Amino acid sequence: MQLSRDDLLSAYGTMVTIREFEERVAAEFETGDMPGFVHLYAGEEAIAVGACLDLEDKDVIASTHRGHGHCIAKGCDVEGMMLELFGRKDGLCGGKGGSMHIADLDRGMLGANGIVGAGGPLIVGAGLTAKTLKTGGVAIGFVGDGATNQGAVFEAMNLAVVLDLPVVFVFENNYIGEGTGVEYSVGSGDIAGRAAAFGMPVEKVDGRDFFAVHEAMRACIARARNGEGPSGIEALSPRYYGHFEGDPQAYRGDGEVEKYRDKDDCLKIFRQKVLEAGLLEEGDLDQLRDKARKEVDDAVKAARAAPAPGKADLMTDIYVSY
Repeated sequence: MQLSRDDLLSAYGTMVTIREFEERVAAEFETGDMPGFVHLYAGEEAIAVGACLDLEDKDVIASTHRGHGHCIAKGCDVEGMMLELFGRKDGLCGGKGGSMHIADLDRGMLGANGIVGAGGPLIVGAGLTAKTLKTGGVAIGFVGDGATNQGAVFEAMNLAVVLDLPVVFVFENNYIGEGTGVEYSVGSGDIAGRAAAFGMPVEKVDGRDFFAVHEAMRACIARARNGEGPSGIEALSPRYYGHFEGDPQAYRGDGEVEKYRDKDDCLKIFRQKVLEAGLLEEGDLDQLRDKARKEVDDAVKAARAAPAPGKADLMTDIYVSY
């Protein structure tokens, strides 16, 4: 299906915003002013945006520890995110979640998660809610290649099939779980095939190609909304940074990341496709990049000037009353 001009602009604008956000976070983290750990998503933007472009307000996503891209793709506020990463009071989670637990329930973003594979069970719960209440909503779970080996993810896939839930598992295969290659850690050597063995359709796509991810995701969303149960996508795309920012990446070959950035970059692939097809002009894309860069720059300035939580905030957001 040919996307409209507005959808193409939205897709590229979101992808480039994620890239600018992550590159800037890498630089800001090096100053020592950003608390906690950060796990950067640069290189995988086409997966998050391709998966989230057609989602609605009633749909929810569950993220990983590498969650900034998912947040932005689901529509979370960039300034609120940056404030959160800096631990500021007006951040999305009041400065208490930081990078690894950033969330925005109002946007249907159930949260990044420091527990590997925790998003699987979360989307089963969200999918069961959508099915029971007949909301028409879909629950999307992003799962890294390392997390596909977790028992909780296996249980989540099985239960989603057993209960026939409107969920989609998006397996982000960036080839390395922390510092271990998938060739070693995935016994079957096939994440998509192993997931399909639970009884749901799973498609393997080039995660650097926004259009491939989006087309596969459209089918998964339609299946879920039509009451046809769960499905999955394995999207392959390298990450540019280490497992965490500061990771020396001794497990990577000389020039490996530079090759990815030069030859396999998802932003370059998108630009080439839309320009060759005459769908967008180069000036349109450059303007979106400049807009994203300014938005991220303004967010950093706001975060550096914003106050931290005070003593009065210490005991808030701990318990919830039902």
